[in-house]
Amino acid sequence: MPKTRWTWRCDRVIPSDACLGRQILDELLEQMRVGQWCKHDIYSVRLAVEEALVNAIMHGNLCDADKHVQIHCRLAAELVHVEIIDEGSGFDPAAIPDPTGSDRLECPSGRGVMLIKAFMSRVKYNTAGNRVVMEKERQGA
Repeated sequence: MPKTRWTWRCDRVIPSDACLGRQILDELLEQMRVGQWCKHDIYSVRLAVEEALVNAIMHGNLCDADKHVQIHCRLAAELVHVEIIDEGSGFDPAAIPDPTGSDRLECPSGRGVMLIKAFMSRVKYNTAGNRVVMEKERQGA
């Protein structure tokens, strides 16, 4: 298997602040536009990374400004790779209730993990549940 040639990288550690996370996401999306990724792929990455950042900041770090989120982004011609790590105690993604169940449709949250899995090509959580690795393969021209 050939080694991936990354054309852009970003490694940051930020306090639990959604605005700072958004800046990094904006950089990634701009690099995807420069690389002429299709709008659907850019939208997919935007939605998934936004959800993962919110999960890390709000649910993982409980909005604690003294806790940090690590964000590692890689972009290649045909692949986006994003890793997000929080300082929280983690969670079990398999234990998240199905947000499409009739008893969950009115709930204001709980769809992030489902959306991340739906919009990315691969998603993997570590055993502790405080680290997610997401990849998106280029789909459109």
